[in-house]
Amino acid sequence: MILGDICTRSCKFCGVKTGKPEPVDWNEPERVARSVQIMGLKHCVITSVDRDDLEDGGSAFWAATIREVKRVNPGTTMEVLIPDFRGKQEDIYRILKERPEVISHNLETVERLTKIIRSGADYRRSLEVIRIISASGIVSKSGIMLGLGETKKEVLQAMDDLLEAGCRVMTIGQYLQPSINHWPVTEYVRPEIFSEYQEIGLRKGFRYVESSPLVRSSYCAEKHVRI
Repeated sequence: MILGDICTRSCKFCGVKTGKPEPVDWNEPERVARSVQIMGLKHCVITSVDRDDLEDGGSAFWAATIREVKRVNPGTTMEVLIPDFRGKQEDIYRILKERPEVISHNLETVERLTKIIRSGADYRRSLEVIRIISASGIVSKSGIMLGLGETKKEVLQAMDDLLEAGCRVMTIGQYLQPSINHWPVTEYVRPEIFSEYQEIGLRKGFRYVESSPLVRSSYCAEKHVRI
């Protein structure tokens, strides 16, 4: 995770600290690249906090990080899990220009719950981010959590919305409450329901659907380069 450990948003599902972030550390891209090199990674997944305090949402920093990781590790493939950059296309295009193999942006939940669960986010804006990524030819990916109060009909609608936006990789996992101050778990979804969603998603047209209770965005991420 880059751009510090303090997020400018306060999503009700997320355990990351929220508040006023520290200034950007422009030495971090080099450290990230060297860390990937030291660990000998064949595939890496990079994400970040939201940085709404920055005019470009941190997109220039993202671009610098991708470039440096590629420079130091030319044989390593990469997935970047990006924020919505408040829907500003120039910031999204700044990431696209660097051509990571996979760009992910999570819906996190269904449309009805988005404004309740996701601070500062918009369901349709997130779909537009996915649409822009997909149109670039880069593999687009997204994910949701179950157990937040969604219905089966809403989950299937989220699948259809993602597919319509061009998304071909989807992850589905169980929401786990980070603390008593976060949104409560409304349901622990049975493993067979996760399997059912996987089967439905593949029939609908996703290339990959990773769906089980402990699935997270980076689960089996190295497979998703091969679309």
